[in-house]
Amino acid sequence: MNKDSAGDSASTNSIRYEWSVSGMDCAACASKARGAVERVTGVSDVQVSLMKERLRVSLDETRTDPRAVERAVGAVGYSVSGRRRLSGSEETQHDETGDAGACGCSGHDDHSHDHAHGGAGEKGQAHPAHAHAHDDPSERGLSWWRKSKGRLVLLTGVLLAAAWASELFVAPGTARWAFVAACLIGLFPVARRALALLRAGMPFTIEMLMTIAASGALIIGAEQEAALVVFLFAVGEVLEGVATDQARSGIRGLLKLLPRTALRLEDGRPREVPADSLSIGDEVLVRPGDRVPADGTVVAGSSGVDESPVTGESVPRTRAPGDEVFAGSVNTEAALTVEVTREPADNTIARIIRLVEEAEEARAPTERFIDRLARIYMPFVVGIAVLVVLVPPLALGLPFDVWIYRALALLLIGCPCALVISVPAAIASGLSSGARRGLLMKGGAVVEAAAAARQVAFDKTGTLTQGRPVVTDVVAFEGHAREELLALAAAVESGSSHPLARAILVAAEDEEIDVPLASAAEALPGHGVSAEIAGRGRIHVTSPARARSEGRLGEEGLAAAAGLEETGKTVVVVHGGDGPLGLVALRDEPREDAAAAIRDLAGMGVTSIMLTGDNALTAAAIGKTIGIEQRARLMPADKLSAIRELSGAGPVMMVGDGINDAPALKQASLGVAMGSGTDVALETADAAILRDRVADVPAMIRLARATMSNIHQNVAIALGLKGVFLVTSILGVTGLWIAILADTGATVLVTANALRLLAYDPTRGGK
Repeated sequence: MNKDSAGDSASTNSIRYEWSVSGMDCAACASKARGAVERVTGVSDVQVSLMKERLRVSLDETRTDPRAVERAVGAVGYSVSGRRRLSGSEETQHDETGDAGACGCSGHDDHSHDHAHGGAGEKGQAHPAHAHAHDDPSERGLSWWRKSKGRLVLLTGVLLAAAWASELFVAPGTARWAFVAACLIGLFPVARRALALLRAGMPFTIEMLMTIAASGALIIGAEQEAALVVFLFAVGEVLEGVATDQARSGIRGLLKLLPRTALRLEDGRPREVPADSLSIGDEVLVRPGDRVPADGTVVAGSSGVDESPVTGESVPRTRAPGDEVFAGSVNTEAALTVEVTREPADNTIARIIRLVEEAEEARAPTERFIDRLARIYMPFVVGIAVLVVLVPPLALGLPFDVWIYRALALLLIGCPCALVISVPAAIASGLSSGARRGLLMKGGAVVEAAAAARQVAFDKTGTLTQGRPVVTDVVAFEGHAREELLALAAAVESGSSHPLARAILVAAEDEEIDVPLASAAEALPGHGVSAEIAGRGRIHVTSPARARSEGRLGEEGLAAAAGLEETGKTVVVVHGGDGPLGLVALRDEPREDAAAAIRDLAGMGVTSIMLTGDNALTAAAIGKTIGIEQRARLMPADKLSAIRELSGAGPVMMVGDGINDAPALKQASLGVAMGSGTDVALETADAAILRDRVADVPAMIRLARATMSNIHQNVAIALGLKGVFLVTSILGVTGLWIAILADTGATVLVTANALRLLAYDPTRGGK
């Protein structure tokens, strides 16, 4: 990176651009594209998405034309197209196409469709080297053997088999030329990529090492090994391409969750329209078996909705009027009418995809370190190879051909592919495993932070609790029935939208109690409400303090109310002209899994604390119920201060769901938003829990720790194998084909180890 592009922030004259880049099949591909663009003067904030095949940069147009970026990408062998200038709203100002080939990374074949061009076209098209069949979008989704690189592997494999057959049944000279032909055909596209990368200022690449090693082997008469090395390298390319295609299919699979059409209600009649044409306020009909076309609220009907495609929750949840539903979820029982509450481009699936994209582009500190190590490692091994060629023959008089052969083997050991892919492969698998279970983390840095967390701070309302009060106790005084008390309270509260009123109404509905009609309702600000009920006169639902001040609650009733309040409950008194009828107690109850989750965290060596703005009595009651330390009466600024204080003892994860949690979420080492939380909390947080389960907090930490453990294993595998074969190659124990087999084997082992995370279930417990 040159000094012009190394800045932390874009110039004030910078404009944000985006391109589509095809031909990238591995983490090294993205690294090469990023490295090439970072060398362009006036470029900053380079983001390369391998999964999305997208490049974004900030470009100072007073210093550099956008076509310079296209030429840089094309120079290292990738096709770039669809240039668009981004505004704050991501609006496309113009759309221009470009094309560049000569693939610059293992994982591509460019021996066909050779079109030589120079410079850039007038319409922003970049034509620097060669376009190749692999970059053709028509190849996407094809089986590996139907793609150009797959056909090249099959061709070189057939040639290699024919060479061995001719060695057995035909003259040795014929077999030798068959091996040479197999080597040259397979090596040609690799050598061309190596030269393209060399011209772009990247001399130390696997393409260059392969070219030198195979060419050197031919020169010293090891054509059989040279052909085998080239074939094994091509097989490695295919494996990398298949792995990346599978990862991309996961992203495309999210998009397939969304239906293409929706039944919009117009004048009460359903009309089929494109789902992406829906607007906020539209009402849509969702029939049994249909997918919900947009995020919305149920306005009519009641049905079980399978939300597993979105949240990972396998059991369908009953949704009734007033409940939210997610785009992509499946209606399983009865027809629902849903009012759209989000634009199609901002639905839950789209937000998940954006989170995954952001996660992929946010590189982990470990990944950055490995990249720096790989840049040192390859020149180091090349330097050793040069010494191996020169020192033994010149200093000890040993034969040159023997030590040239060993040096060529060393060059193949110098390939850092397994090392480079060790981190992103594990991170990608970990993120995918989490996303399938409703655990979204925005990148490798977030994974590392979650793995390091030793303290978790929880908001109370909506995080540790359900976020809505429920009736917990109905205490009828002597001479009155429980059902009578609840019916009268529900009648008085029937016209109120207060959360306590809704809770009383829900309780009466759940118990199927007939609620009498009320009239002449009157609000008592800060104290309660009253209403006229036929045959009973005016009934009041007020606070204990108000009832006492009016002389409607005696000492015995006050004592009962105080006892309920000590357990963190809110108490209302129901009274009329005949005196007090009884008490109704309500509380925002802890989530069912909260206590188990806190115990789970403790078993993992993670301490927990609850930060709440609620009163001390309520906080203490909830804290005692679930077994967590608590701090009460905290304003947003107080929560922020608490996070700073806790951070002095180590990394802190903050879990919250409201706007008032946003500052603390941002301040914490890792901010986690509950999926039902506000947009502000979700956007501010580093991670999100879609299933609204407290148990998913330890699951997220457990997944992050498993991912970091996998990374450490991968690095050990990559460096361990390299170290072993570095020594054995110098000693002459292993030769060229063993060296490339070890390199390919290390890449396969690292990838396979990372893929184990896809099957890992962090909700099953453990540390």
